[in-house]
Amino acid sequence: MRRPTPRFWLLLPAVLSVGRGAAAADRPVWPDSFATRVEALALIETLNAEILASRSATLTLERWCAAHGLSDDPKVVARLDRDADKPASPEQRRRLQVGDAEPVRYRHVRLACGDHVLSEADNWYVPGRLAPEMNRLLETTDTPFGKAVAALRPYRQTFAVETLWSPLPEGWELRPAPAPTQGALDVPDRLFEHHALLYTEDHLPFSEVDEVYRGELLAFPLGPAAPP
Repeated sequence: MRRPTPRFWLLLPAVLSVGRGAAAADRPVWPDSFATRVEALALIETLNAEILASRSATLTLERWCAAHGLSDDPKVVARLDRDADKPASPEQRRRLQVGDAEPVRYRHVRLACGDHVLSEADNWYVPGRLAPEMNRLLETTDTPFGKAVAALRPYRQTFAVETLWSPLPEGWELRPAPAPTQGALDVPDRLFEHHALLYTEDHLPFSEVDEVYRGELLAFPLGPAAPP
């Protein structure tokens, strides 16, 4: 029998309909089967590609939250750590095209949809390249960065991507499919990481972000198994 390919549009359907369990953050339990691992891999790679192709990670996460029913109110909000501080490095200043004397501010946020923290981000930005109202929102509110600067019509240039977890090992497509276990799939807290620069419509860099996307992105029940 021909084995499935790694392309997400050929992924196997989930074998079980699963309910909500008592896992951390009340995540639904996914069965630890080959089919479920292929589906998890497809979902992660799909979201990864959507963020890489988007102008705003925040809006992409908001669409993901709505499509997968993560909250009755699929609105992404920023949980801001107001005590965090991390000065920009010389390399970051070079990428942002600012001198040593130019102010660069720092924000550490967790982007959440309902009870689910979807990503955690370090953000360095140049306040002198933002409008006063944008700076006010970023300094005094928990508005997500992407929404606060939307009027700039920014675009992203990702310069590094790191896979932090893969549901299947390297070379899985060349090996026999593993037998399903009786346990649940252990989805970790960290799935993948992006390092990106944000540019204005006039191609001026104004922010650098380091974003870690979290296992809560998969905190929804899988659909029912397809009939044989």
